[in-house]
Formats: sequence, C-alpha cells, structure tokens
Amino acid sequence: MAEDNGSIYRIDDDRFRYLTVGSARLDELHTGMRWAEGPVWFADANMLLWSDIPNERIMRWVPGGGASVYREKSNFTNGNTRDRQGRLVSCEHGGRRVVRTEIDGTQTVLADSYEGKKLNSPNDVIVRSDGSIWFTDPSYGIMSDYEGYRGDREQKTNNVYRIDPMSGEVTVVLDDFTQPNGLAFSPDESLLYVADSAFSHDPEHPSHIRVFDVVDGKTVRNGREFCAIDNGLPDGFRIDVEGNIWSSAGDGVHCFAPDGTRLGKILVPQGVANVTFGGPRRNRLFICATQSLYAVYLATSGVQYP
Repeated sequence: MAEDNGSIYRIDDDRFRYLTVGSARLDELHTGMRWAEGPVWFADANMLLWSDIPNERIMRWVPGGGASVYREKSNFTNGNTRDRQGRLVSCEHGGRRVVRTEIDGTQTVLADSYEGKKLNSPNDVIVRSDGSIWFTDPSYGIMSDYEGYRGDREQKTNNVYRIDPMSGEVTVVLDDFTQPNGLAFSPDESLLYVADSAFSHDPEHPSHIRVFDVVDGKTVRNGREFCAIDNGLPDGFRIDVEGNIWSSAGDGVHCFAPDGTRLGKILVPQGVANVTFGGPRRNRLFICATQSLYAVYLATSGVQYP
C-alpha cells in the first residue's frame, strides 16, 4: 500500500491514480452536524441536500451560498434520492416509511408496511430507470431514541424491498441480510450492490458489500461477496461511469474496481457515512462524514441520475 506524499490519497493499485486529481484538496464545506447522511445532488437547482439524522433536519448546500436548513422536523430522515421526475424520495426512521416530496412540498407515503406490519426503519433508497424504488430496511432507527424512536421490530428479517412504479406494490427482494444498508445499481443496471453493516454492533457480523445479478428488473439472484471493508464498515456508496464503487468507511472513502479489487482510499478526518457525485460535471464527490460535509474533485464522474 502506497501513499502519495502529503496527499489525501492512499493508493493500492495504479488504476486509482487515473481516477483522482493529485492536486485536488479535501474541502470541508460545512460542520456542526451530529450524524451527516444521505446526500443527494439536485443539478437543476444547483444544490446538495443531506440529512442530519439526530438533529432531525435536512440540510442544503449551494455553491457560493453555503449551508442552511432545508427542512426542520424531518422525522429523522436518513437516505435520500430523486425519482425519474426529479422529486425527492426519502427514508424516514421516525415514521418507519419511505416518502416522496411533491413539487408543491406535500409528502406522499410510498411504503410504511409490508404484509400488514410496520417496516423497521428504512435506511437508504435508489430509483431504477423503470421508476421502481428499491430501499433497505435495517433496524438502526428503532434501536434507540437517538436516530429515531425506540420500538419493536415487526418484520422478522431486515430486508431489501422494491416498490413497483405502476401499482405501488411493495415486495421483498432480499431477506438474508443482517443489517442491509447502502445500495446501488451498476451503470447498466445489470447488477445490484448492497452493503451489510452489521459489524456496527457485533464484530462477528459482516462488514462487506454483496453483489447480485438483476433479473427482469424485479428480482435478483446469484448473490456473492463483492468486497470487504478493512476499516469500519460500508454504509452508503455510489458508482462512477466506469463501474467503480466509492464506499464509505471508517477512515474515509474506499474505491473498488468492478472486479472487487480495492484501488485506493480517500483519507477523511472523520468516519464516513455516505457519498454522492454532484456538480455541473458530476465529478465532485460529496462526503457526509459524521459532523462535517466534505467534497473533493475526481477524474471520473458519477452515474447520471435524475
């Protein structure tokens, strides 16, 4: 393992040098959160939204304008994304539900139960090109009153779900995770990556990302371990146009090639929870790291989402 002298990068594979900008610095854009999570870039509004879960608010950052509060009383929102119409889709720990913010600011509940029982605490969410919404449902938000409301788990397993874009039906995609967390599709949507972050509460449990083949856009098969995180755990992650995975970790952001090889790390002073690509060319990686929001320019771009 080599480290570029004085840089923020730890290089494991020379391919990493072509994905990073050696002179780029790690910019701290804002601080003062309790647990920063769920960043999502709005290109049409030139802004980033992200969650400060324990403070129960969604924050906003605008280039040249700094940070401000976008929404108070967020119901302990965690993960965020946009649907194919550009609307904000969020996972609420407090409401144990997935909600969509309409253009007029009202909210529509997309999922809050499965087979008549409450969801656990929806965590992270993505939208496929067909409009279907996929989300993870671990138990973190009901384990204490810090990131939600302490409560009983009604679902027997912590699952990955899919919401049908036409009928709104909620179905289980995966039910064999301990604590499913971040998730993302490969650029061509033929693969689904899902993190298992159960290591957070038990060192005997997983700290890895698994990958699955997507079948007919509705189901997955052939699950296998894609990579393991050697410092902390994988929470949220995103994928660039070349299929590389940029994952949160205890010491920063770890980058993995499509074959699972770790290419290198971006070293961050605080533990990282989630990342997203943004900026006019989607070549700026925004990093939610515990109390602070960071950003760094890269030599690659994120997969285009709405």
